[in-house]
Amino acid sequence: MPRCTPAVDFFCPCRIHSGLPQISFLNMIPSSYSLKEIQRRIDEVKRFLSATISIANAHTVEFYTHDVWNRFMAVSPEEVLSAFSSRSDQQREPEVKGKEQSSTTFGFCNDSNRLVDTHELLQAAKAHSLPGLGVCMSRVELLQALRQNGSDSGDPPAEIGAELEPDEFMNSKKSHEVQSMSEVVACLAKRCGVKQVIDIGSGKGYLSSFLSLQHGLRVYGIDSSSTNTHGAQERNRKLKKFSRVYQKHNKTMRAQGEATQSPQEELIEIKSGLNGEDDVLYDAGAKIVSQEEEERAQPPALIGLSNVDPAVEGHSEPNPETEELFLNALSVDVIQPTSPRVPPSQLSAEEREKRKRENLERKAQNRNNSASAVFSPLTSYVTAETELRELIDELEDAVMVGLHTCGDLAPSTLRMFVAKSELAAVCSVGCCYHLLSEEFDPAGQECLRGVCGFPLSQYLHDLSWFCGRNARMSACLALERVSLGQGIQMESLFYRAVLHVILRDHYSSFKSEKRVGNVYSKSKSFVDYVRRALRRLDLDESKLSDCDIQDYHDTHRPRMAEMHAFNLLKVTLAPCIEGLILLDRLCYLKEQEEESFSALVQLFDPLLSPRCYAVVGLKSYGDRITS
Repeated sequence: MPRCTPAVDFFCPCRIHSGLPQISFLNMIPSSYSLKEIQRRIDEVKRFLSATISIANAHTVEFYTHDVWNRFMAVSPEEVLSAFSSRSDQQREPEVKGKEQSSTTFGFCNDSNRLVDTHELLQAAKAHSLPGLGVCMSRVELLQALRQNGSDSGDPPAEIGAELEPDEFMNSKKSHEVQSMSEVVACLAKRCGVKQVIDIGSGKGYLSSFLSLQHGLRVYGIDSSSTNTHGAQERNRKLKKFSRVYQKHNKTMRAQGEATQSPQEELIEIKSGLNGEDDVLYDAGAKIVSQEEEERAQPPALIGLSNVDPAVEGHSEPNPETEELFLNALSVDVIQPTSPRVPPSQLSAEEREKRKRENLERKAQNRNNSASAVFSPLTSYVTAETELRELIDELEDAVMVGLHTCGDLAPSTLRMFVAKSELAAVCSVGCCYHLLSEEFDPAGQECLRGVCGFPLSQYLHDLSWFCGRNARMSACLALERVSLGQGIQMESLFYRAVLHVILRDHYSSFKSEKRVGNVYSKSKSFVDYVRRALRRLDLDESKLSDCDIQDYHDTHRPRMAEMHAFNLLKVTLAPCIEGLILLDRLCYLKEQEEESFSALVQLFDPLLSPRCYAVVGLKSYGDRITS
């Protein structure tokens, strides 16, 4: 066997058989940082947030009742709005600080802890975000690194059928995510020499289906929701059934040189035979949790909620034309070919005997096919202690993935990757940071199950770091979208804050076990909003006349600019809080001795998918147990 150079990747056959330690070229690329370097970045972000996180933890509902603006700000809202709008247009030269300005930290006065320099804060926030820290790899860099000197040497993915175009059967956001992530997962599988993928929180199976159909991988989609699992099974079954039309059509074309009947016509015939409420490819009945949804909490490590932005993830009725385009591209390997059936009365005894044998063989083959299906949806509640082999009988070495796994599910995925020897690599994109449980919550209320989602690393754990739910909620905000004028519905926030003033002034308690909920979208005016909210809270609305209610609105309306400016500052801090959470997860992988490579990778365009960063890890080859 020819010898390789010392810089060759850790799966090189000559290194495996020579007994030499497995060397990963991935550790040599510039974007791969050591544990000490990641810890140093954590210290930098932690120092910045120590001075600023109180802004992120201020609740918008209490903006007027707690006089939030005057507590934190020594500048005008106009100054903040101007600085925010101009920061991308010009780079301000650093000012020579005078005696009065020298006692500030990140724009905050050291004596009063109030903001006195907006530009300094914005520049510091940018420097302490993930892009500013320079700790992330791009998706292109990762793919090049995985393919360098590897068995595929930059070859395209091992597709098993005609190239699929997911934007033909998904919305633009989901299509972008699935295409971007699936290529990375396929390359990880090749790098590790595995054929199985475990999709945590697989939901409706978009990523799982694409990985199996496009890349020929055996995918197990695990979801705690039986509704999601059933929907994925039905979707997969109908895709196979409809795809037979196209396979038969293609065979006819090859045999006769032309089609006797268009696949669209035959598809219509099949659909007419399956007519009914259940005859849809993509069931939109199961509720999808949004990345920014505040009202709904999930238990830690609950698998099965793929979380997406409701503004772009609305489901509509299936389009027959786009369905047909997708079905036309399905692989031969995922369908069960059929032939025209002749009535038994027209068969000879010999032909009937032959058909009987074929039926028995087909049943046996179907059993084998079902055991080796390329996509297998499963329903299960999973934690890091779960034995995967008890869920998956045919489990081999695999890559674990999670696309927008909710709250504690993302750190649980990383814990599982570290704990399970059969998991060779992981690619995890989390979301819903407000649903993370924190171990060092001063109130001691969040971590109820013993294992918390934050902090994950031993390093941050030893520092007893605590973010706070409101700060984690702020981390869900999308700076890139807000910078383009999207994302913040100021009037609804303003209504809720003024309602809180009314509850304080006229009702003995303005905290309730009940939530106001989505009253704003149903309201025609502020007066209507308040009355709907009072009824929702079971409070006596007769205490207030319409004029009384409107007076509150008119009194606080001139201060709405304060709320707008303050929320823009919270949005500015969002990438820094998210960065600390993700650096904590990367640090956790770096702390594991068996991990040969780990990195933060920007997989998605943040304008299309705000939660765009993946935590990627690979284990050393020698530590894997090959089935």
